[in-house]
Amino acid sequence: MCSVTFWPRRRGFVLGMNRDEQRSRVTGLPPAQFVLGERTVMHPREPGGGTWISVNDRGVCFALINWYAISDRAPLPTVSRGEVVLAVRACGSGSEAEPQVAGLPLSRMNPFRLVGFIEPEQRVLEWRWNLHELSVNHHPWSAGQWLSSGLDEPNAQRLRAAEYQRRRREPDAGSTEWLRRLHGSHAPECGPFSTCMHRDDAATVSYTEVEVGAAEVMMRHRNAPLCAGGQLEQMAVTSGGRTFQSAEP
Repeated sequence: MCSVTFWPRRRGFVLGMNRDEQRSRVTGLPPAQFVLGERTVMHPREPGGGTWISVNDRGVCFALINWYAISDRAPLPTVSRGEVVLAVRACGSGSEAEPQVAGLPLSRMNPFRLVGFIEPEQRVLEWRWNLHELSVNHHPWSAGQWLSSGLDEPNAQRLRAAEYQRRRREPDAGSTEWLRRLHGSHAPECGPFSTCMHRDDAATVSYTEVEVGAAEVMMRHRNAPLCAGGQLEQMAVTSGGRTFQSAEP
């Protein structure tokens, strides 16, 4: 259960991701930096090591959402889908990522959609695994949303997309402030289908924001929904010719 919103800019892009999980799930760890060969990577983590989103100093971001519309499940023991982003996090292009995704133990992974926002190539790639076939969709370098829900995916997509389209008409659409309003929204009502999701058994548990510009890469994160409020603190290092920054409340 997740909501990902992408908005390109003249140079770079901004992206927000709500992570929706069972309330009983262990809290994720805040972003950390990892040096992998020539790449510096930033991402939050599961306590077991996997992740759902990453960005590197090439300005390449990967976001993973579960594909609940596919009801089939992989045979036990399964491999965590948290390994998917780990496999591609240091990739600087779509061609680098292709063999990494194909080389995963897919037959033991439940259905997923992996979206890669490749700033150096200005293209968006979406890998889809449905337990039978791995496909790749090519999307234009334009604003868009990717949504999932373990309760009622079609209805969640319809209602969240309607809120997204409504807010696209706001004068500051594409700004970080606009992105946070969208991902903190309870429209049409606070519940299972609002972008900031709340159910008795599950809820939005974290928000991650990626901002890539001409000279810097920023990741902001909080282990709570945006509706809970809170301020951001940030730090910065220089890597790969870009200022590589992280922030969390």
